[in-house]
Amino acid sequence: MVLNRLQTPRCLPSRLCIAAAALVIALTAASARAHDVNLTEVEVTFRDDGTYEARMRYDVDAYLIGVRPEHITEADLKALRALTPGRRAEREKELRDMLGRRVRIRFDGVRVEPQVSFVPSGLPIARPTSQAATQTSRSSDGAGHASRVETIIALTGKIPADAATFDYWASRSFGTIVLMAGRETGGRSHEIIEPGAGSKRIDLRTAPTPASRGAIAWQYLVLGFEHILPLGLDHILFVVGLFLLSTRWRPLLWQVSAFTVAHTLTLALSMLDVVRLSSDIVEPLIALSIAYVAIENLCTTRLHVWRPAIVFGFGLLHGLGFAGVLSELGLPDGRFATALVSFNVGVEMGQLAVIALAFVAVGWCRRADWYRRRVVVPASCLIAATGLFWTVERMM
Repeated sequence: MVLNRLQTPRCLPSRLCIAAAALVIALTAASARAHDVNLTEVEVTFRDDGTYEARMRYDVDAYLIGVRPEHITEADLKALRALTPGRRAEREKELRDMLGRRVRIRFDGVRVEPQVSFVPSGLPIARPTSQAATQTSRSSDGAGHASRVETIIALTGKIPADAATFDYWASRSFGTIVLMAGRETGGRSHEIIEPGAGSKRIDLRTAPTPASRGAIAWQYLVLGFEHILPLGLDHILFVVGLFLLSTRWRPLLWQVSAFTVAHTLTLALSMLDVVRLSSDIVEPLIALSIAYVAIENLCTTRLHVWRPAIVFGFGLLHGLGFAGVLSELGLPDGRFATALVSFNVGVEMGQLAVIALAFVAVGWCRRADWYRRRVVVPASCLIAATGLFWTVERMM
């Protein structure tokens, strides 16, 4: 007995891993959202009359009251309605100043100063004049609130004479940039720009050319991977939940394979507009799937035959969640299949990376008799609690 005690190590790394996981979950549980994508869509049009306009989709009203667009509450809307005209004008000026520091439009490498106006989505933007016209968006209920897709920051100006190239840069505060640029007569380039990076130079003398298949594949593969690591906490917890119960590789790979096939299926069908489901339904169910897997880990010590089938069903839900991400990012014309497959491969690589990291952290002690007591149970309790919290939060 003494010998056994001497030979059984205290699983300090696993305890540190669980403590770290608890800290991460505690810090993010209150605000984590499924598929919360920090991105800004920018559409640039070069007009035949020698002017340009860059439309940035951005929630101006959220900025005015100092909150992130996805975190706006009814109390925030009341605060927005309570803004005096003077205070609103001050905040709009601050936003213009911020745009001047954090957004750069350049022709032939030389920065130009655009005129800035705020307009409702879908309305025409006035041609550049000597003074910038400011319009604020209004929702249909008269509350004065504009959602992220209802507000546009319009950057307009004249194209310098004989300009040959155009490029765009925005600071990291705008997240990933989805840049579409082209002439009003048709044809647009499509580029995804990492936070804080600048666009490629666009030749104004020729028609926009789509990115190569290889470039699109790489961009969407990276986006798919990043949606798991480090951005996809909900997917990370789901995969870790699968890892915790399976002490052998083959059952674990069966579950991961079922999950992959399922989310690939619904991701493709959703992007083809064959299947659609509201995020108000999908997001709570994804959170509930995380809780279910963790709770099952607590209720059983072995893998039942129905587990892969249940995982397959949950994979269908997660695929609809991934589709929400791609819907926001958009898929380039003529490269639909390449982007879709590459994004999915990136997601799969991210999931395998999560499993590899979990194995490095606790995998070496998975066959120890104390593994379930010291690792599976406490980690599953944390995951279940987080999943249930997210379920309630997203339903509300």
